[in-house]
This record gives sequence, structure tokens and C-alpha cells, in this order.
Amino acid sequence: MSGVQSTTADLDVDLRQLFASLAKNWLRILLAALIVTGLALVGAWLATPYYKAETRLLIETRESVFTRPDANTNADRPILDEEGVQSQVEVISSTDILKQVAQKLNLARLPEFDETLDMSLGNRLLVIAGLKSDPNEVPVDERVLKKMREKLNVYRVDKSRVIVIEFSSKDPKLSAEIPNAIADTYIAVQGHAKLESNSAATDWLAPEIADLSKRVKDAEAKVAAYRAQSDLLLGQNNSVLATQQLSELSSELSRVRASRAAAEATADSVRKALAQGGSLESLPEVMSSTLIQRLRERQVQLQNQIADLSTTLLDSHPRIRSLRSQLADLDTQLRREAEKVLAGLKTEAQTAQARENQLVADLNTLKAQSARAGEQQVELNALEREANAQRQLLESYMTRYREASSREDRNYLPVDARVFSRAVTPAEPYFPKILPIVSAAFIGSLMLMAVWTLLAELFSGRAMRPAVRIRPEPVVEVAMPAAPVTATVTEPVKAAEPVKTVEKVASKAPEPAARRLWATISEPAEAAEPDHNDIEPEPEAQEPVVPAAPAFQSVLGEIDVAMAAEKLIAGGAARAVFVSPEGDDAAASSVLVAREVADAGLRVLLLDMTASGAASRPMLDSGQLAGITNLLASEAQFSDVIHADHYSDCHVIPVGTADPARAMRAADRLPIIMRSLTTAYDLVVVECGPADAQGIRRLVAEATEVFVSVLEPDEAVAEAAVKLIENGYPDLTLVTPAGHETPGTPVPGRSAA
Repeated sequence: MSGVQSTTADLDVDLRQLFASLAKNWLRILLAALIVTGLALVGAWLATPYYKAETRLLIETRESVFTRPDANTNADRPILDEEGVQSQVEVISSTDILKQVAQKLNLARLPEFDETLDMSLGNRLLVIAGLKSDPNEVPVDERVLKKMREKLNVYRVDKSRVIVIEFSSKDPKLSAEIPNAIADTYIAVQGHAKLESNSAATDWLAPEIADLSKRVKDAEAKVAAYRAQSDLLLGQNNSVLATQQLSELSSELSRVRASRAAAEATADSVRKALAQGGSLESLPEVMSSTLIQRLRERQVQLQNQIADLSTTLLDSHPRIRSLRSQLADLDTQLRREAEKVLAGLKTEAQTAQARENQLVADLNTLKAQSARAGEQQVELNALEREANAQRQLLESYMTRYREASSREDRNYLPVDARVFSRAVTPAEPYFPKILPIVSAAFIGSLMLMAVWTLLAELFSGRAMRPAVRIRPEPVVEVAMPAAPVTATVTEPVKAAEPVKTVEKVASKAPEPAARRLWATISEPAEAAEPDHNDIEPEPEAQEPVVPAAPAFQSVLGEIDVAMAAEKLIAGGAARAVFVSPEGDDAAASSVLVAREVADAGLRVLLLDMTASGAASRPMLDSGQLAGITNLLASEAQFSDVIHADHYSDCHVIPVGTADPARAMRAADRLPIIMRSLTTAYDLVVVECGPADAQGIRRLVAEATEVFVSVLEPDEAVAEAAVKLIENGYPDLTLVTPAGHETPGTPVPGRSAA
């Protein structure tokens, strides 16, 4: 449950009084701001105008591929990275370049760069008194360079290779001439540096080339002499002759071995065929012989004749016998010829074997020669490498020398930078800018005077007020007779004042029964027989006893809005339920009490449960906003139904725009909604209108105060209060909005949002 916010200091800052001091002293604040603005205007008007101009350089490679002898050479190209460009910035602002510009433009004759030419009387007196160093003791060049550096700004444009040269001066023409002169001098210095480098390279390369030429000649002579001495003659593919012969002989040996193997295999197959008496027709080597082919043809002819004659003659016929004899002779002759072929194959194999043996012997001889040639080739290769290295170095030096000579003869040395934007004479000064200076002076002085006024009001104590400490109000119960009586009512505790008790005396005329309710709330009817002349306050507060039947013995002791707010704050109430038996007009009590508690610094929410929206309409100036009925009907969320009071810091949940019948079907959700609101706010004020005890049952929980709003005490109010007491709410409090403005009217200290 939300409690009462404690006060941790004896004094609080009255923000209303603090900021009201600005309205009281507005004339003084404005007058001071205008004076400062006028002084700033005069100072800006009388200030010496300064002009600024800038020249822009682009760092890039100016060399063309058509003018570079070796287009693939990257070693001497400029470094165009961030560090390289920043280095050029330092070169531009170097002392040598600035001295050349100062001498070229003769800046030493201008008082702007040499203060000794036009020294004021005050400065001379300071120098004489020793309070300032004598500028005449510093050389003229240093004085000019110091002034130039103060007015010069050289920087690189971020993420680019552009260098900006800015210079400011009293003379607009000079502000443009100096950056242009610096850029031109930088280009000239870079070109001269390249020229010196080129000349130095030419002077160094000439004797080196002469020396290298002699060394290359000696190295090549050594190679030739060693080759002739070692008999390392070159054959095809620049290989040593012995190695080349060895390769060829190896190839020949392989071929002879293959031929020998083929001849041996053929002879072996013919020998097997002859030994086994097989057919010779399957041997291609035998059939390739011309004689054997003719014999084979004759054999076929004889076989054909025998076949033809066998049809007319018998086997013993002389003709057939003659032919058969000739056929046998042919077979014998074919075998003899095959043996001759076999002998030829054996001879061929033997010849191949002899050739192979000879080649093997020659191969061994060449192997020994090739081994010796390999050893000699190692030494020869070393000599050739030395000669090649000397030759390549000589060629490289000669290429560079020709390039340097051509550049020196033609005087072509492009600088790796160019001026793409030259400074022009500025038409308007960059300082002073009268309008910005005057505007800044006015706004700054206005703010400073406002802060000074607030601090003065705060430290003077006029903006401080005593901290409000809430004390519980003592409960005083008084028995009120039917005759004229006097009732004691405790006034609300006010800041910086002691608690006071004010006695209110009722009218001497008899009052109606409704005015005699308050006494019966706290004691039974049987004890309601007080003295008609004196008021005897009870020594101790007694627990209220609900009577069996109402007996009106005293006047109605209602409290005002301030007392009701104090009771809620002091008691630490989390909810306040207001019942208004007299209708919509009486709902003003809940609105005024909610605003009063919100002004005390608590977080307060007013929930309007009336049918007509009588409580929320004066706070929101509208009856068409989403509210509790929309929340119950699940048409909106908490953030949609909570609105700010236009005249206080209180928050409001209006009745809403949903169908009331549909919303009341979800009335069981009210306790859940009330718990959520109680968690978020220090106090939840519920205006129920002319409700009864059953109607407020779902809204009452722990730490809940029940109030009955009273406009004109009558029988209806008394009956409603008695019914609430009889139905379980004996601690209810009657409150009246009398003496306060209408809720919709803003009171002093409040303004509509």
C-alpha cells in the first residue's frame, strides 16, 4: 500500500514564487540584455575586419605512361596514402617555404606582420617597464614567421588527398596572394627537389655503368675460356655434347634390344613349329618368303589336279601316282625352306646381340665422359650466373641512366601535386559577423540575467517555504442535543502554524432530524441524552457502535475539502470512495479532494463511476474520451483510458463511451482493476454518485476511506449515511465542497494544460 511521502528537509523551494520573480524583474532583465547587446554591437562595429581566402592542392601522380620509359616501375612512385599526404601538409607549412613567400612578397614592410613598425604607446610603456619582452630583440624573419603562422592554417580534407591552405589578413588582396604564393612555392620546391635528385642519379650512374661494363666483359671472357678448356661443347637445346650423345645412344640401345628380342621370339616360334610338324602357314615370317609362296601355289595346283583326275581315274593310275609324288616333294621342299628362314632369324638375333653388346660398351664410355662434363658444368654455371648478374645490373643502370639523361636534357620533371583551386580576393570579411555576435550577446545576456535573478530570489529566502509535515488529526466526538448546542471541529493543519481547534456554535433554533445524525454515529440511542446547556467532550475516543435504529440526536458534523485531504494523507489511505446522495452537483467534493491531495505531491487518480460523468467532465472538458466502461468492455487498455486533469497534476479515468450494459456484465473485473490502480498510484479516488452499500462493495478494500458528499444537509443525506453505516461502513466521513470554486474553474496557481 502506498504511504505518505515523508519530508526530509525543513524547507522546500516554492517554484511558483521562484519563477514569479522572473515576471517581477522582467524589465531589469530585458534592460541589462539590451545594454549588453548594444555594447556587443558597438564592439563588432568598431572591430578590425579580417578577410580569409584559401587555396586547394591535390596530391596525385602527374607522370604519364607515355613519358615514363619503364611503365612497370613502381619503386619511385609517390606515396599517396594518409601518412604521405599528411607529410606534404608539414612540408607546405615548413619554415623554408614560408621564408621564401615572406621574402617574395616583402611582408617585413607591413605593420601587420612586424609589430615594431607601428607599436602603440601602451606597448612601449610595457616594454620599458619590463612587463613585456622587446620585439626588437627578435630577428625580423622570426617576427614575420610568427605572425604568418598565427594567420595560416594548412590541413588535409578528411578522407581525401586534398590539402587546403587558408590565410587571414586585414588586407583582402593579401589574404588571397599569400596562399597562392605558398602553393606556387611548394610546387617549385618539389620540382627543384626532383631536379636535384635526377642530377644526383645521373652523376652516380655514369661511373657505375663504365665499371659494370668492364666487369661484364671480364665475366663473359672467363665463361668462354673455361668452356674451351673443359671441352664442354654445346649441342642441341644448349646441352653438353657428351650428355646429348649419351641420350641418343641410350635410345639406340633400347631399339636394338627390342629388335633382338623380337628376332629371338620369332625364331623360337618357327623352331617349335618345325619340331612339332605343325603347319607353317600360321607363321607370318615363313609365309613372307617369296620362294615359299611359289611352292605353296604349286602345291595347291597339284592338289587341284589330283582332285580333278580322281573323278575319272583310280588311285593306282600312273598319272595320279605321279602327281602324288610331286606333291610329296613339294612338302619336303617347303620344310627345307622354312629351316632356312629359321636360320636367317637366328642369324638376325645374333647380329642384334652383337650390336647390343657394342652399344653397351659405348654407353659406358659416354657415361664416364658425361659425369666428368657434369662436374665441369657446375663450375661453368657459376661463371655464367656471375656474368648474367653483372649483365642485368648493367642493363638496369643503363635504362635508368637513359631516363635520367632524357629528363635532364628536356627539363621535364612533373611534380606530384597540382593547384586546382586558387584563392580569390574575398569581398566580405569573415570576422566580425555582426548579426551572429549581437544575437548571441542578446540571448546569452538574457539567460545569464534570468539565472542571476533566480539565484538571487533563491538565496534571499523569498522562494523558500517551510516543509509541510502532516500530523494525524485528533478525533473528537461530541454528543449533540436536539436543542441548540455547540460542536467542536478540528481545522486542517496548515504549514508553519500550530494546530488550532475552532469551535463552531450551531444556531439557537431547533434543527431538523437530519442535522442530529453525527452523535448517533458514535454511540447508541439509549445513551443520547446530553445536557442541553453544556458540551462535554468525551475523554477518549470510543469505537463506533452501529445502532439498531437511527436516532438523530445531534447536528451533522461535515468537514471541508482541506480536512478531507489531510485525513487521507495522514491516514495513508490507498482508496477514497465518495458517495453523493444529492446527485451530480455533490460530485464536486471528490474532484476537489483529489486535486488537493495531488497538490501535496502524491500520485492521485480519480475514477468516475457516475452515470453522467459529473466528476470527470469538469477535469477534461469533454465527455467523449475512453474510460472505465471501455476498459471493462475490453475495448481499451489502461494507457488509453487514463487522462491528465487540465487544471492539476491529478489523473482521471472518465466514464467512457462503451455500452454501460455490456461494461456492467464485466463488473467482476473491478476489484482487479482497483488493485492495479492502487499499485500504480498513491491514492485512488472513486466517485460513485448516489450509490448504496451494495454498489460500492467491489470498490472497498483495505486502507479505504468512505466519504459522503454533502451540499445541503437534509433527510436524504442522513438516510443514505445511516444505510451505509448499517451495512458495514461505520467509519464514513461527511465532506462538503462549500467555500471552494467550481471544479471546472482553474484556481490560483493552476493553469490549463
